[in-house]
Amino acid sequence: MNKWIELLLGLILVIGAILFAFQGGIWGVGQAAIEFLKGGIFWFVVMIGALFILLGISDLKE
Repeated sequence: MNKWIELLLGLILVIGAILFAFQGGIWGVGQAAIEFLKGGIFWFVVMIGALFILLGISDLKE
């Protein structure tokens, strides 16, 4: 993948996950289910975003 696309995609995923985590119950399901989903989705998307950021930085060095 292009190094700039990796960096941009990583930043979008990390920022999007953080914004999603601070929103309230948006799907009309129970609060416990929202908390569980936010926890899992948040960390998954943050880790994918961090991976893209690290890959982009690695490509910049080359």
